[in-house]
Amino acid sequence: AEVESDILRRVRTLLRELDGHHPACQSDRGMLRWTLHKKIDQNLNNSSVLVRILVKELERAERGDFRHYIIPLLHTLMYTLIKAPCIPDELCSRVYDFCKKLLTLPKPFCTIGLDYAMRLKMERTAPGMLYQRMVISEQSLKSDPYPYQEKIFIFADPELLSEAICNALVTDTEAAQVSQSPRACMCYVVIHAMQAALGEGCDVTGLKRSLQDMPTSDIEHWFQQVVVAVECAGHEASADRGQHTARLEEIYRAILSTLQAASLFPPGDASLGGLQGTPLPNPNISFHLWTEDDQLWKELVLFIRPLSQSCEPNCLSQDLDNFEIQDIISDCECCKQTRFSVLSTDSGIERDLPAAAEEPFAPCSTETEQSRLQRKGGIKKKLSPLESVAFLQAGCNGAGAKLPAKPQKRASVPPEPAAPLQRLHTARIVLLGDDRILGRLAQAYHSLRKRETRRVFLTPRLNLQFYYIPVVTGQPNTLTIADHAVTGQEELCEVAGYLGRADPWYESNINTLSHMIPKLATMPSSPSKHLVTDLFITDVIAYYVRMGVQPICFQVYVVKIFFNDPAQEPAEDVFLTELRTQVQENNPHRELNTTKKKTTLDGPGIDLTVTYRKVVVSDRAKELAMSLRSTGLVMKAIPADEAEDLVCLNVNITEIIRINNLSGRSFSTAANRLKTRSIKIRSTEQRPFMVCLDKDSRRTYRNVISVEVSPCLEPSYCLQKTRTMKFSPHETEDVGLVKYMPKSLLLPINTFAGIIQ
Repeated sequence: AEVESDILRRVRTLLRELDGHHPACQSDRGMLRWTLHKKIDQNLNNSSVLVRILVKELERAERGDFRHYIIPLLHTLMYTLIKAPCIPDELCSRVYDFCKKLLTLPKPFCTIGLDYAMRLKMERTAPGMLYQRMVISEQSLKSDPYPYQEKIFIFADPELLSEAICNALVTDTEAAQVSQSPRACMCYVVIHAMQAALGEGCDVTGLKRSLQDMPTSDIEHWFQQVVVAVECAGHEASADRGQHTARLEEIYRAILSTLQAASLFPPGDASLGGLQGTPLPNPNISFHLWTEDDQLWKELVLFIRPLSQSCEPNCLSQDLDNFEIQDIISDCECCKQTRFSVLSTDSGIERDLPAAAEEPFAPCSTETEQSRLQRKGGIKKKLSPLESVAFLQAGCNGAGAKLPAKPQKRASVPPEPAAPLQRLHTARIVLLGDDRILGRLAQAYHSLRKRETRRVFLTPRLNLQFYYIPVVTGQPNTLTIADHAVTGQEELCEVAGYLGRADPWYESNINTLSHMIPKLATMPSSPSKHLVTDLFITDVIAYYVRMGVQPICFQVYVVKIFFNDPAQEPAEDVFLTELRTQVQENNPHRELNTTKKKTTLDGPGIDLTVTYRKVVVSDRAKELAMSLRSTGLVMKAIPADEAEDLVCLNVNITEIIRINNLSGRSFSTAANRLKTRSIKIRSTEQRPFMVCLDKDSRRTYRNVISVEVSPCLEPSYCLQKTRTMKFSPHETEDVGLVKYMPKSLLLPINTFAGIIQ
């Protein structure tokens, strides 16, 4: 009763924080959920107590119409259920029934309810399945029944975060991986599956002792047996839980028999010590300092196709940016076979193909095979190692690749259909920083989509998920504007503020880290400091990526920039949060006197012509134009209210108003606000101005006379649209396949709930 009362008190405190009643001690903000789960981890036998309390609170929230409690309680419950050694079927049934009730509610309740109902249905049939799948995928354990792999990539910009913060994060992520070997993780899966299926009848102590004394090959054998048994039971529509328990008990007896055969203790003398907790290993996390523009793409390619699969380790000693894959293939004995199967020696003439050639060159698809038979004039571009055809083609033979299709001998013989690719890899990209690193992410994502449009490699093989953890260091690095000399911390984290307003659970668990991570990183070294940081930061990141699967999609905007020098080519860039302009004062000396005279007569700033498409309720296009004098403007892509449209620019123009009176001429400023989706701005007097994107001074363009801003289109849509226009040049609307393709480029950032209606 005392334990139950303490857990209930912690749960109620958690709910009060969702209502805005923050704890008296500010250091406890964001730690309530973590301390609750840590208390249960100390004695996992209390998992059933917490699940029972959470079920009651869910039912109470439904009756009282406290919908904002439902998703946080559900996530807390499911995380507890995954780690629990054994939960009574009666409790699982109540949770399952509640999730089915959520299907009548709007998004995101019905989406999350359906997802959890499907998981619970499998868990009730094959207990321990959710834990098993999580460990297999996160640790990349080899398993044919469940061949999925996941990896967390943490990216931080070293110019935005201090060296102390980066070093602390590197230390924490490395420490989290030290005690996690494949052998230990396989033992965890076996022990958890046995406890989940057998309950109190499982001798955990004897099972651990048996596995501890086994060679790794035997552990892998029993691990595979358990995985097959659990996956088969979970996939069969008519699977019976009793049959599944009997199968696992048979494996359990076989494992224990090895211990008894070794005479470590007499048969039948094992004392059942009750349920014991099995730790949930930390996921596979790698930390990266974002120093190169294409670093994200390189890491994703190496995740799908590690270089070690193509060459021996001694071939990889050369720097990734200096060696050529073709040279390594020709010099490496282990890859000579790969060379013959990848590099083409044909003359380029179709009739010269050998008639008896039955075996393919291991093509990725029929389309790519046909494209190799076409010769077009052009300049051969020297590709980087990761872009080489040999490297990418080698990746097509890995897990999840299409089955090779036989090449066409004659035009009348259709090729054999190829098996569809499976996305067996999931890359979870966690961004640490403020809005400026999200601006870099928008750039990298746009570049990745364009690269994939030219040569598809990652898209059919990789499930890409983005996560964002705000970190505020108090050192703004933005373009200084007269009206806004220093950008505040809140303005640097506009995206985080929007996510927190849309999802209270994100606000409670993630936004609170913005100030906590720098504090923990700068704490003096002490045993207590390591105890907190090693557990807290890593655990919160793991919880976020495991339970945060509901994306909020942000529109990426493209800006075309024209310069006052006609010889300079226009630049094209993208931004996610903000575009800011300022009058450029560094005029040449010969123009200085003229500028001063004009400023005295017309006031500060420059004359601008603004053409934009007004946002109206009917969503009809309404073109408007205006001329004004301005000192600068700010385009905000992130709305101040989560109920506003995300695909809309809020433009604030500082307009100069000239006032004539008896005492002479004076000037005042006025804020001119408008909403639009696309806008063009031009300096009519050819005076240049500066443009800063996403609050990042490193992305500042000078000597600009005109900008054009519009929603960025998905590159694959643009390509397909171009192809369609070749055959239907007079069609103004999307036809054919283009109608069903995503038109705009959206950047999805995962939260726990998405936007709650």
